[in-house]
Amino acid sequence: MNTFSPSFSNWVVATRPWSFPASSMPALVTFIYVFFLSRQEALEVHWLLGVLAVIGAVIFQISGNLISDYFDYTHGVDREDTFGSSRLLVSRVFKPRTIFWYGVSFITFGALLGLYLVSQTGWPLLAIGLFGFFGAGFYYLFKSRALGDTLIFVIYGPLISLGVFYVMTGALDWRIIALSLPIAFITVNILHANNTRDIAHDKRAHIKTSAMLLGIRASVFKYKLLLILSYLLIAALVVAGILPWATLCVFLTLPLAVGNCRIMARAREEQPENIRDLDVKTAQLQLTFSVLLSAMIFASVWI
Repeated sequence: MNTFSPSFSNWVVATRPWSFPASSMPALVTFIYVFFLSRQEALEVHWLLGVLAVIGAVIFQISGNLISDYFDYTHGVDREDTFGSSRLLVSRVFKPRTIFWYGVSFITFGALLGLYLVSQTGWPLLAIGLFGFFGAGFYYLFKSRALGDTLIFVIYGPLISLGVFYVMTGALDWRIIALSLPIAFITVNILHANNTRDIAHDKRAHIKTSAMLLGIRASVFKYKLLLILSYLLIAALVVAGILPWATLCVFLTLPLAVGNCRIMARAREEQPENIRDLDVKTAQLQLTFSVLLSAMIFASVWI
């Protein structure tokens, strides 16, 4: 066991890079959708600012990951026997305060980048950025009060998409909110799978999650419902003319979704190992779904 001797790779792993698709994918889909719209409508697009906005979304997620890990460890949520806990703190690779200030450094950098983007765009971005700032910094408080799913849905759905779109175009568009929802539902399921698995551990830590309040049976239903809504919304957006027909190719990921639902159906509070890796599998579905959606939107410019 290491004792406060982090390597370079430990510093990278502490940011949880495998989780970056949660923030980068809605930002990427929005970026590609702006490209698609720019070929159909008279839009003045700031491409470089868009790239910075995508980077900013990931930076805020990193800060949220680190600060959340700090609070989960110091409040006894993450222990040696918990799944998916911050092993770098449990194994004493990092001091808790090191992880905390590591997170603060990222949120500070993200805030400075956000203020620069506000100076180049407008005040509506400040409101969006402040919500993201406080969401990243105080996620633990929402999570422990069964509001984590709601916060993740708002931030990793409409908030990121509206922010990227506004930075790139200087406008707000309801179509971007609609476009963000299918990805947001799958992203929420990453957290929901994690919380369903950890119901027993979270009870011991005296925190509340939506999965705990719902119970296993309703949690399984919620997981399946959110996935169904993700695919139905894509179809609805195509019919409404908001998305091109080629994006129906996201239905090719249905076997992955069905497989995840079968795993979720095995959830038992007393047997968390039954869905041990479902959060990872759900993240893989979100990544595959989002990349395919982006690719088909991009390809539709020439189809």
